[in-house]
Amino acid sequence: MSETEPSSNPRSQPAAAPVFGAFDKNPEQIDFWGLIAEDWRTHDRDLLEQGFWAVAVHRFGNWRMSVKPRLFRIPFSILYRFMYKFVEWTCGISLPYNVRLGRRVRIWHHSGIILSAESIGDDVQIRQNTTIGVLRTEHNFELPHIEEGVDIGAHVCILGRITIGKRAVIGAGSVVLSDIPAGCLAVGVPAKVIKRTDAEEAAE
Repeated sequence: MSETEPSSNPRSQPAAAPVFGAFDKNPEQIDFWGLIAEDWRTHDRDLLEQGFWAVAVHRFGNWRMSVKPRLFRIPFSILYRFMYKFVEWTCGISLPYNVRLGRRVRIWHHSGIILSAESIGDDVQIRQNTTIGVLRTEHNFELPHIEEGVDIGAHVCILGRITIGKRAVIGAGSVVLSDIPAGCLAVGVPAKVIKRTDAEEAAE
């Protein structure tokens, strides 16, 4: 989770390795405290919800990137790293701040949750033992994109540079290695689309 500011020379960055974590990626439509309040409501107004802790720490990790110059950011970065590890160790939820996280994302339950996506859209539902991340370690920038309203069951793996379309449903225990169209239900290992629900509405 590097905090290095991006170089002014675009050729200095590898084409397959975008700069992660150099900016505040919190949603722009709402301020930091507004986001925290919305996330609290999303998690049933329960301060003991571990999913809320993970999301709140993620929001803080992004907010601190707006503190300039970097020297003033250092105390907040130290606090963020402590809170991130606390959530990881006690809740079993890894949600790096460099994931672009939408609004009203709900993390149900806890434990075994690794969310290393390129982006996770608004109103996504995530359950226990979900892994979102790379397919191969040597391709560690090829991350999934989860669009709005996706419902992810328990024990799901979503791997590689793929897109899960709007309001798609991923059944429990599935391993997703390819794109899933909007509004579809996918299950299995590897996951396959077995039902098209509101695909036309989702694509709008």
